[in-house]
Amino acid sequence: MPNVRPSGISSRLKLPEYGKAVIYQMLPRLFSNTNPDCVPNGTIEQNGSGKLNDITSGVLKQIRDLGVTHVWYTGVIEHATATDYSAYGIRPDHPKVVKGKAGSPYAIKDYYDIDPDVAVDVPNRMKEFESLVSRTHRAGLRVVMDFVPNHVARCYHSDAAPAGVEDFGLHDDNTKFFSPANNYYYIPRQQFYPGFDIGDYYEFPAKASGNDCFTAFPGRNDWYETVKLNYGVDYGDGTCHFSPVPSTWIKMLRILRFWASKGVDAFRCDMAFMVPVDFWEWAIPQVKDKYPSVEFIAEIYDVNQYRNFLYRAGFDYLYDKVNLYDTLRDVQTHFHSAARITDCWQRIDGIGDRMLNFLENHDEQRFASAQYAADATKVLPSLVVSSMISNAPFMLYAGQELGEPAADAEGFSGADGRTTIFDYWSVPTLRRWLTQCSTSHELALRGMYRHALRLLNSESALYAGKFFDLMYVNFENPDFSPHSNYAFLRYDDDAVLLIAVNFSDRPMNLRINVPQLAVDMSGAKPGAQMARELISGRRAKKTFSSEEPFATEISPWGAVVWKLSKK
Repeated sequence: MPNVRPSGISSRLKLPEYGKAVIYQMLPRLFSNTNPDCVPNGTIEQNGSGKLNDITSGVLKQIRDLGVTHVWYTGVIEHATATDYSAYGIRPDHPKVVKGKAGSPYAIKDYYDIDPDVAVDVPNRMKEFESLVSRTHRAGLRVVMDFVPNHVARCYHSDAAPAGVEDFGLHDDNTKFFSPANNYYYIPRQQFYPGFDIGDYYEFPAKASGNDCFTAFPGRNDWYETVKLNYGVDYGDGTCHFSPVPSTWIKMLRILRFWASKGVDAFRCDMAFMVPVDFWEWAIPQVKDKYPSVEFIAEIYDVNQYRNFLYRAGFDYLYDKVNLYDTLRDVQTHFHSAARITDCWQRIDGIGDRMLNFLENHDEQRFASAQYAADATKVLPSLVVSSMISNAPFMLYAGQELGEPAADAEGFSGADGRTTIFDYWSVPTLRRWLTQCSTSHELALRGMYRHALRLLNSESALYAGKFFDLMYVNFENPDFSPHSNYAFLRYDDDAVLLIAVNFSDRPMNLRINVPQLAVDMSGAKPGAQMARELISGRRAKKTFSSEEPFATEISPWGAVVWKLSKK
């Protein structure tokens, strides 16, 4: 992501250079809520809500100190909620088509407004967001926010849109399942009636739900709280109607430009693959024409579509959930071989630097949860591989750095190993950190994350270097376990990093074979030299040569990053 600010808020502010984007995701509603006495399914009056104003310059400084370059503020756009804000001129939502008391951040109710839950002064909620953007930039951080293009809340209505902007569906012909001129898909002559109680909520004719559920009878596991937007694809016969440009495209382009004008540096585009590539190909260049530094990150779950979304659609980065994330999780929890990590980079060879790697986000179970690793101290091998295997950005989820286990049954989701996005709640590890009551274990873990993440932009081999996989010469090595160990090189003009990890409960004394090709490509001077291990800081004499294996100890669930000089 280049160091060029878009026009708009803080456009004259020069942010510091960095090599690798490190994104910190947070839900402000959860992040800064310090109520220690939340009750399951509690209202905002009972449980409270974090506020944008609580994300102070001091808090942002500490986030920056972790090695973070970007903050993704999740759930700040106004979405459907069971809380009544009609006193502020906001039309209430029907609670039966809201998930949880707080509602899903992805059931967008007004694309041009800020969620009133996160405002101290509700009438001035946009100003509070603008102030947060300015504070974030002054802290040397960039702002990422969600763009949710595929669906809206069932009761979508904008009361904050600029003059001349019409609501979605205002001129739709709801007697037709599909029309190129419609914003929604309809189920003609059928009332919306999902397979559970929705009280007196009435919708006729029913609209299709956001997860491509083209029926009036969605189930509880469907995205029943949302309505699918029409981008010109007739799902009845598979035809596309992109000329003339659909009104949904024009409305969405205006929304993107609106938030870019507020100083937003990047958009994480929710379920981007559920929207036609043709739309992105049309819209992204038009946003970048006016705001050239704005970046686009696609949430996508089909490796076969990766190149299409990069080269045709114009995205800068893509989620690599179904490739690297899923593989690391299988290695961690299902005892799959670490050698499978090789398949991950081979599958995306040539585009690996444009992935967004992560171990947690709001959709996934927490690493420290009982459903995942159940122990936050086992994270180092996954963290090192995910963040150091390429020049790609890395993302962590607020509380991950403190070992948040998501053990609470907060409400709508129950105890599922995830931090709720649907409820008013306070995250225990974050609450303790914000009130300076963190345990020694939490602070030690945060220190480990800080050390590892800061390496990503202090070592040029990690943010601008090349990669060499060492696994193929170690499959038959008796002093190396390809099931539990993964090893690779990162190198540039200044240094060679030999990186190895241990996905097992036992310490290992590894002797890692290094082929002559790796010695030649890295430009390393073969032989013995004093080297420094970047995670522990220890120094030792090491031999880097194709004639003699590279020897290193590695602790249980540990990792080493040995730095070798080329001078």
